[in-house]
Amino acid sequence: MSQQSTEAPPASAFRAPTHREILTILGGLMLGMFMAALDQTIVATSIRTIGDDLNGLSLQAWVTTAYLLTATISTPLYGKLSDIYGRKPLYMIAISLFVVGSLLSGTSNSMYELAGYRALQGLGAGGLMALAITILGDLVAPRERARYQGYFLAVFGVSSVLGPVVGGFFAGTETILGISGWRWVFLVNVPIGIIALIVISRVLHLPALKKIQHRIDWPGALLLIVTLVPILLVAEQGREWGWDSGYAMTCYAIGVLGLIGFIVAERYAKGDAILPLYLFRNRTFSIGAGANVVIGLGMFGGLATLPLYLQIVKGQTPTHAGLTLIPFTLGIMAGSIIAGQTTSRTGRYKALPVFGTVLMAGASVMFSRLQTDTSLNFLFACSIVFGLGLGFTMQPLVLAVQNAVPVRDMGVATSSSLFFRQMGGTLGTAVFLSILFSTVGDNIKAAFSTAVTTPAFQQALADPAVQSDPANAPVLNLVSGSGGTLPSLNDSSFINNLDPRLAKPFLDGFSQSIDTVLLVAACIIAVGIILTALLPELPLRNVSGIQGRMDADAADAAAKTPSAAAGATAVSGVAAIVADRAAVERSDAEPAPSSTSS
Repeated sequence: MSQQSTEAPPASAFRAPTHREILTILGGLMLGMFMAALDQTIVATSIRTIGDDLNGLSLQAWVTTAYLLTATISTPLYGKLSDIYGRKPLYMIAISLFVVGSLLSGTSNSMYELAGYRALQGLGAGGLMALAITILGDLVAPRERARYQGYFLAVFGVSSVLGPVVGGFFAGTETILGISGWRWVFLVNVPIGIIALIVISRVLHLPALKKIQHRIDWPGALLLIVTLVPILLVAEQGREWGWDSGYAMTCYAIGVLGLIGFIVAERYAKGDAILPLYLFRNRTFSIGAGANVVIGLGMFGGLATLPLYLQIVKGQTPTHAGLTLIPFTLGIMAGSIIAGQTTSRTGRYKALPVFGTVLMAGASVMFSRLQTDTSLNFLFACSIVFGLGLGFTMQPLVLAVQNAVPVRDMGVATSSSLFFRQMGGTLGTAVFLSILFSTVGDNIKAAFSTAVTTPAFQQALADPAVQSDPANAPVLNLVSGSGGTLPSLNDSSFINNLDPRLAKPFLDGFSQSIDTVLLVAACIIAVGIILTALLPELPLRNVSGIQGRMDADAADAAAKTPSAAAGATAVSGVAAIVADRAAVERSDAEPAPSSTSS
């Protein structure tokens, strides 16, 4: 492995940014994060309209997982590349890719085409979150970082409120400026992205650090794709192929071979690896990786079904469905603020993700009791509990990993931590939507078998107004035994046009399948409780990532200069490195601090 270094400025040349300067930089970062966060909420609340218009609602998993797949794979690449070429240029590249992908997504004419353009969009999204969190870690010490996390969380809160409103408006409007309304769900990102590029270029100025010229781990990236794509493919198509069919077994085999090849490639790449294996010797990193996968599975997978429940079962518009989930966002913000303040004041963080996963598992069990006639107040309560759990969990896990690894590994460690969360979300979305659509047909048939014996259903069948309405013909043919089949669920809009008595079996079937998904999510999140309980708790460092790297660079430079002056600098720098590495090595055995000192 060949490396080429350039000299960095001495540690004494670094001036820590003021609170006002940090806020200015965060303003630029938040624009990029706002774009990605807004896109998720807009698409989630309008996917039914998009799927119905493109005649492929059951293919929505392709659209979602294509985005998550490329975002997942690119996340660790951004961490490695930003260590080489700097955070700012990589962040601007991420914004540019996201804007181009958004523009192309707005021109899609099929769900498969949309999935391809969303994949390009995901290539940009993989860097927006990872680099923003890494840059915050560069600027602020772990102990003080919590006070700034609230600004990032405010972005998610605002986007969660605006997203459903804006997305519902676009999805519910036939045309805007001669373009189909739902296409503006993606096109709206273009002006936001352009503004973000201008702001970032003007306000994001990071000090120069010593750059190490690594070899890019392209074999590892390729093998990671070979590992994940077949697994996601069988997760999406397994219900049609059969989980033990020849196609499925081929995907399993390719995925396993890809994983073996990926591990071999990462061992060969060593420090240049896209996902350095030596990080797994750090107990905090390895346990945090497992916890992030599990939380991603439960969070992204389970919650992907809630907008469908609100729009199909409850008959809400995309706008109303998004607004109904605002308590979920409020729970996230409240939990994150509490977690941030607690960590900043006490230096303790381990109890937060443990309690958070308990709340998430409990809320998932509550969600699994949803019925066709469930009160929205019950849904609000579940959403607040689940949101609080996420707020207690997400940031402390990232903070724990950033604090546990050496400062020179913070970029790749942060992106790797988010990679595992994204990987869990990617797999969870594909698997849970597959469970939903593979069970909903049988559940609807069972609901019809029960409904046809009820007086209300019989009265509907005998009602002349029902019989004369063409919208009811598919159901009337189905129950009359005249050869009718269950209508295709690729376009679920026909349910809204049915007589309510005839539509109820469809609603009951969807509700039962969604309950199954959320119960499985609860079982998966329960594993997260165990993992977070095993997470070590180390004293939080009081130096920023940039200061830590400069100290380490100065120590390296001083070690190569045998002079008295350099020797004094070396002693200071080496002490910083020794303290940093000692904290990492204590992760297997040292108990948490008993006071607020770190």
